[in-house]
Amino acid sequence: MSAWNQLRLPAEHELLVGFYDLTGYTAFAERRAPREVLQILTGYFALTGGIIADAGGRLIKTLGDAGLCAFFDPDAGVRAMLRVQSEGDALMARQGFKSRALVKMDFGAVALGKVGAPDAEILDVYGKTVNTAAVLDSKGFAMTASAFRALSADTRTLFKKHTPPISYIAASDHR
Repeated sequence: MSAWNQLRLPAEHELLVGFYDLTGYTAFAERRAPREVLQILTGYFALTGGIIADAGGRLIKTLGDAGLCAFFDPDAGVRAMLRVQSEGDALMARQGFKSRALVKMDFGAVALGKVGAPDAEILDVYGKTVNTAAVLDSKGFAMTASAFRALSADTRTLFKKHTPPISYIAASDHR
């Protein structure tokens, strides 16, 4: 059984938190009928949410082209988000939307709880870790130093330091 199903809420945990969204989404959505955009993004989030879930993570919520996710295992989370980026980008290209998922991640304490209208609450995450991930500058795949330090030595080899300020980007990034 998943750790997500065993949570007693509200709770506080150390999690890897990530945001991802698509470049060029506004222009894409303006050129397509709303139902077509919905259909394409339904497929996109089915794929990316499945990748996240297979890695033991949780797609917390979506808003337009953006997703917020969290993982108990930082290594599994980072590797899943690399897959989200590559497989999600390929799926969108097949739909005629040449885009790139921008990924931003931080690791630290978060509060988890159900919020929303009565009888329609959803699981959400709050705290400095979420806010830090949200505002992290990313031109592709970026994480904070605290997220990088939470990784195993093997997973760390997939990234290089990028300054200033210090963040870690995919080793394949040409910067």
